[in-house]
Amino acid sequence: MSTNALEQRVADVIQAYDAQGNHRTATDQDNASAEWLAAQSRGLGIQPSLEPFPLDRVDPQLGYVHVAGRRIDGVPMFDAGFTDIEGVRGRLGPIGSDAEIGLAETEPSRLTEPGTERQRALLSNLRHSRHKAVVLLTRGSTPGLFLLNAPCFKKPFGPPTLQISSTEGEWLKKHAQEHTEATVVVHAGRASARAFNVTARVVGSRSELPPLVIMTPRSGWWQCACERGGGLACWLEAIRVVANGKPARDCFFVALSGHELGGLGIDAYMERRNDLIRRAYAWIHFGANIGAPRQPNLLQTSDDALEQWAVAAMEREGLAVNRKAERGSTPFGEAGTIHRGGGSYIALICGSDVFHNTADRWPEAVDVTILAQYATAFANGVLELAKQSGGGRGSGHY
Repeated sequence: MSTNALEQRVADVIQAYDAQGNHRTATDQDNASAEWLAAQSRGLGIQPSLEPFPLDRVDPQLGYVHVAGRRIDGVPMFDAGFTDIEGVRGRLGPIGSDAEIGLAETEPSRLTEPGTERQRALLSNLRHSRHKAVVLLTRGSTPGLFLLNAPCFKKPFGPPTLQISSTEGEWLKKHAQEHTEATVVVHAGRASARAFNVTARVVGSRSELPPLVIMTPRSGWWQCACERGGGLACWLEAIRVVANGKPARDCFFVALSGHELGGLGIDAYMERRNDLIRRAYAWIHFGANIGAPRQPNLLQTSDDALEQWAVAAMEREGLAVNRKAERGSTPFGEAGTIHRGGGSYIALICGSDVFHNTADRWPEAVDVTILAQYATAFANGVLELAKQSGGGRGSGHY
């Protein structure tokens, strides 16, 4: 296989995905992206399907905080309350104070590092606070706006919360200490909509064997070129290799919308296949930021055998494993559903300096050479698993 040809393929995928615009679930861009991905899959010789699922899409209308003569625009938290178009007026104060409007600040997202209790405690306190509204400064590795996902999208609760750039932090903290009068508007509508999972099946020569499932999210905030595009490039390369590789077992492929909204897509996928979590031989999850330049990776696996398989697949392409998640810990994203259901899985994620930020764009956010290494490692590794004709879940070897 030509390295240059592979690098060109993954680059084409990222460039096309980035050009589609904001990939937020159930928007016109997201649904057009599903059609594009299905066409890409079809070009590899398989017949994909678009599986719809319903949701009440959030459509932000107006979001800002007005303090001391300044208006600062922001984005609503999608799983909290909203205001009317007039908003909430009152004193600005630190979160937990008696001010009508609370000011809080997130911890930076570091996917390849252990989760922090501080971040979880902050969001819990925010959701259960008595403030009429909250202004949330979002922090990343650089100053800017880094949106939070909406895990409670199905059952939103908590005060209306406006996410704003950390560049406004010092100025707003000063006014919070002084309890300056402020107005917060977090106005949004809801619309009945549909989103789509893209699914496909490569039929093996022995379909009675437990299948492999290869999944990746395909929706998110902004263009999310590396966050989601890297996983899609790996997913498509796995389809290419497996479809041409005469697998023994069936391989199910799914690219999931609804990722940033509490994993709506994986829930919809499993509703149609309620026995698949445990029936599958293994789940291979292409997570966030694969191919991000100069970033560490994290392997999250259900057992030693799958971990050894993934490490070997990566080492064959010159890729080191930077960190392995503690065995038994719940993995990020959709792989968490497989973990909670008792399935066998491996999930790969990488770090990013632009995670959930508008700067996650082609070409700066992606190292095509590294992404091609990941795509080759796991495409060939998946085919290796797909060709194995013995064993099943919990057999201790893959």
